[in-house]
Amino acid sequence: MLTMRMMLRQLGPRTQGVAMFYRLQKRGRREVQGRFLSQKGRKERVKNKRRHHPPRIKIVLKLMGKMLTGDNALMCHQCQRNDKGRVVWCNSCRNKRFCVPCIERWYPNLSEDEFAAKCPYCRKNCNCKGCLRMRGVEEPPKKEISEENQISYACNVVRLLLPWLRKLRQEQMEEKKLEAKIKGVLVNEMKLEQAEYNLDERVYCNNCKTSIVDFHRSCKYCFYDLCLDCCVEIRRGEIPGGEEIMRVKPEDRGRAYLFGTTNSKDGSKRFSMRRHSSSLENEPSNVVGSSEGANNSLELWKAESDGSIPCPPKELGGCGGSILDLKCFFPEKMLSNLEERADRIMRSEVFAKAVAKRSDQCPCYDHSGNIRTQDVRETANTKGSSDNHLYCPVATAIKEDDLAHFQMHWTKGEPVIVSDVLHLTSGLSWEPLVMWRALREKKTNGDVEDEHFAVRALDCLDWCEVEINIHMFFVGYMKGRTHHMTHWPEMLKLKDWPPSSSFDQRLPRHGAEFISALPFPEYTDPRYGPLNLTVKLPDGALKPDLGPKTYIAYGFYQELGRGDSVTKLHCDMSDAVNILTHTAQVPYARYQLEKIEETRKKMKEQDLQELYGVSELNLSSPFTDSRNISADEMSKTSCNYGLDVNDVPPVNNESEVQSGAGQCSDYIDKDRSYAGMHNGERTGGALWDIFRREDSDKIQDYLRKHATEFRHIFCNPVKQVIHPIHDQTFYLTEEHKRKLKEEYGVEPWTFEQKLGEAVFIPAGCPHQVRNLKSCIKVAMDFVSPESVNECMKLTGEFRRLPPDHRAKEDKLEIKKIALHALNQVVNFLDPSSEWSKSWFAQLKNKKKAGAEEQEKPKRKRGRPCRKSNDEAAGDRHRKKGGRQRGRKRGYGKSKDGAGAVDVKPPKRQRNLLKGSGNRVGG
Repeated sequence: MLTMRMMLRQLGPRTQGVAMFYRLQKRGRREVQGRFLSQKGRKERVKNKRRHHPPRIKIVLKLMGKMLTGDNALMCHQCQRNDKGRVVWCNSCRNKRFCVPCIERWYPNLSEDEFAAKCPYCRKNCNCKGCLRMRGVEEPPKKEISEENQISYACNVVRLLLPWLRKLRQEQMEEKKLEAKIKGVLVNEMKLEQAEYNLDERVYCNNCKTSIVDFHRSCKYCFYDLCLDCCVEIRRGEIPGGEEIMRVKPEDRGRAYLFGTTNSKDGSKRFSMRRHSSSLENEPSNVVGSSEGANNSLELWKAESDGSIPCPPKELGGCGGSILDLKCFFPEKMLSNLEERADRIMRSEVFAKAVAKRSDQCPCYDHSGNIRTQDVRETANTKGSSDNHLYCPVATAIKEDDLAHFQMHWTKGEPVIVSDVLHLTSGLSWEPLVMWRALREKKTNGDVEDEHFAVRALDCLDWCEVEINIHMFFVGYMKGRTHHMTHWPEMLKLKDWPPSSSFDQRLPRHGAEFISALPFPEYTDPRYGPLNLTVKLPDGALKPDLGPKTYIAYGFYQELGRGDSVTKLHCDMSDAVNILTHTAQVPYARYQLEKIEETRKKMKEQDLQELYGVSELNLSSPFTDSRNISADEMSKTSCNYGLDVNDVPPVNNESEVQSGAGQCSDYIDKDRSYAGMHNGERTGGALWDIFRREDSDKIQDYLRKHATEFRHIFCNPVKQVIHPIHDQTFYLTEEHKRKLKEEYGVEPWTFEQKLGEAVFIPAGCPHQVRNLKSCIKVAMDFVSPESVNECMKLTGEFRRLPPDHRAKEDKLEIKKIALHALNQVVNFLDPSSEWSKSWFAQLKNKKKAGAEEQEKPKRKRGRPCRKSNDEAAGDRHRKKGGRQRGRKRGYGKSKDGAGAVDVKPPKRQRNLLKGSGNRVGG
């Protein structure tokens, strides 16, 4: 092995400086010089190195000094190496330089000339490890909103929320009248006890797990809390809050069954890497029965003849020892005072002036009523319908007046597509390996598994979890993965990544980039948006976790029918905006197509036997597409990505050609007409189907009727449905969408989401997504005043679900949001009255005083409070159990929990809206 002295002799003086400079970076100047002298046997010269340096060392040190600051420096800012050849200097800062290999790999969209003009560091989109993990990221600038627009937005909130407040007040007055009748006093003389309440608490009904905003009934002994909706249902003789269901786990028939082999030889053996998560217990099972014990107890819990309600028996969490008293959280005059002030505002000139500016003429149509071709996209083909087109503005061309145009469509419950939103950002890379490098950290303890190296992913073939190395997942994201032996595309969805609930803390640069990309920030900005009602929650109040959240999944262009990378049909509790930030087209080799088609044929035969009871594929089969599509016509059309119909070997049965490959041909023809074709090429990354709110009941009827034609966990046919939409067990294929239109006249808005497009999904719109490519989507929820009534309706639907349903928990607390939002805008428009402000100040002071008296025991309600992210993550895996600390508590489920009662309720639960799948994404 060559010594350092021999190596330096073989190198030229300039290369010697490069080598010594690299060593200098690692060990420091003193250590390198000392070792160099010791190799020469001159240790005595170390103390006087400035006077006794040999001439060669002086040359090396001189060259090193020149490299640190001169034009000959080769150290790349991205990789921190100087051995990759030529570098490009930044003429803007004259400090940073990037080597050509790093430019080509990490910044393919920037040329060398652009690098020379302004490097990524100066552009604030450098994706090196140091910059990605730097602290103190600058927040995106806030949009300046004029006082006139602020007044207009506040008036809009009052106009939309006041009807709800009146309805709430009416419900409370009816309960108060009944309470006065029970106690034998006049309503005016009735004084309710004000229960203890802090802003940072979440108060739930012990029975239905819905949040309580004000009036409720409570036991004075065990402190059991009951909401007014449950009180009404008990008086009607109904089971309050939904019937309890006993679940049976789905049957695992082995891997061969997943690929079309009905009689599996390997029994229930699973792939060794596959790990069945406890989250499967939360999925709606195929065989469901009622829990007789719990339901019998509920049936025995009845109201008295005078309307009073006793505390439930111990089996239901109560004590059965007293009558539930009516209590309130807010002072009784607070809501009436708020209603009077809101009424006064609506009668004012300011309100009239703000409403007068509203226009009913949509710019999408001209004076003749014809649709304009600009800023619209045809997404449906329903005859006689006026909403076949969706509003699709360009982000860089949005003006101040376009917000009113957006509101016209948003009020109708129509989705909105905004293109080119990434052009509003600095251009930070959303490459998966860039995000991974931003999160990757070295293991501090070899015995502890690092969450960043092993992640949980969902296999869309059987909807089971797999554990996979994060780097392997991202390699498959770029290059594709296939199931062993079958060559069937493996579609994985990354679950809960980044692992922490706080996206902007783990990925601060990407979080700031996402915020700057949000169009119409009046609605979407989580910091100040005047029309985002969650922003109006007071300081110190417990706020829902609305994102942002990443959805990373593989994709395949052709609809395979089984194992597609999909987000199944569901309905979000709030509004959402979803941005496609990255796509990757995965090429599939030609030799795989024959095996894939063979597997598809087995799957079709299996479906005919199990779902339709047909042994052979024929024209009379309900699975066969009855449309007459010839083989010649089919051969002219092909899927430009993924499988090519021309590459599929011919099959013996002509009807199978019409029903199988013919569906792909029809899908292409349909998509060419209105789903985002550009110059005959497909450019989308994800296929969206968004249904109208008013079609929800028809969709539910269709799914109940055809439920046995769908598969879910372990590819088992669905046998029982709790709620067709909220179960999130169905994905409507092209064939099912055709049947839905034929039988019920329901057609969704169908479109392809392209890179850099933001999709606005109104609350209450059932929707599903299928990835056409590998995609990274980032989504955020928000609450618009136009969707408050729909959010209330969904909250009512969720509370009627079984206690262990995935969508049962009231994670949004829409009533609390609406009440605080209305109070804030009324205070803004009518600042003369400080009554409600002083009440909120009392709450804050009460919280501060409570912190000073922690030693004093306080009785707790069903209020999960704040706690760390790690503790909240641990709570998601706890099983049902009770807790008593002076009083029994109501409980809220954790994100993935099955009605679990926390042994020690958290200080703050992760009230995520999407939970195990309540949000859209890949």
